[in-house]
Amino acid sequence: MENKKTPKADIRKMSGMIFNLGLMLSVAAVLVAFEWKAYEDFEIKSLGTEDNTWDLLDIPNTVQTPPTPPPVIQQPEIELVPDEVIIEKLDAVIDFSLEQEPAPTEIEFEGPPVVEDPDVINDFVEVQASFKGGMDQWYVYLKNNLKYPTQARRMGIEGTAIVRFVVNTDGSIQDVELVRTIGGGCDEVAMEVIKNSPNWNPGRINGKAVRSRMTIPIKFRLN
Repeated sequence: MENKKTPKADIRKMSGMIFNLGLMLSVAAVLVAFEWKAYEDFEIKSLGTEDNTWDLLDIPNTVQTPPTPPPVIQQPEIELVPDEVIIEKLDAVIDFSLEQEPAPTEIEFEGPPVVEDPDVINDFVEVQASFKGGMDQWYVYLKNNLKYPTQARRMGIEGTAIVRFVVNTDGSIQDVELVRTIGGGCDEVAMEVIKNSPNWNPGRINGKAVRSRMTIPIKFRLN
């Protein structure tokens, strides 16, 4: 198929020459703009008089007087006093006499002192620790505060849980532990009722309150 355009109508072959020509004109214009100088008509005025002489000011000489010195502060005179001073007369009389203390009383000891260890827990005492009011009040306390666990009722668990604890000299309870368990929640209920019990009468040795260990059985029985 023949081309419809003639080679003479193709302007792309002159694009390179046109581009270089435009670049040269642009560079020339920039150089002319940088080298162009503009001069303005203005009159240079003289800063002095017509004969370019300066007027000198006549400044008179002044005499400065020095400042007056501050007044001298007179220091106070210090009078030396001797260390030894003789006191001729005393107006007051001080009595340093001491009152006689009474003679100490003699204390007789029947025997050597008894050394007590407060941390000792006695398993055997002369007077056993007891619940205040006796065993009758103990049973009343258990009846009012001991509840049969629901789980033990459903499982039909019966038996006796043995609890061991320590009664302090003030009757308080501590170190509660189980010696025999039966399960079903009965063991926890037995320990709780011992921990919440009021103070007991402490055990005694030679008439003195001591710490003692107690063991009590608590029976759970279904009606």
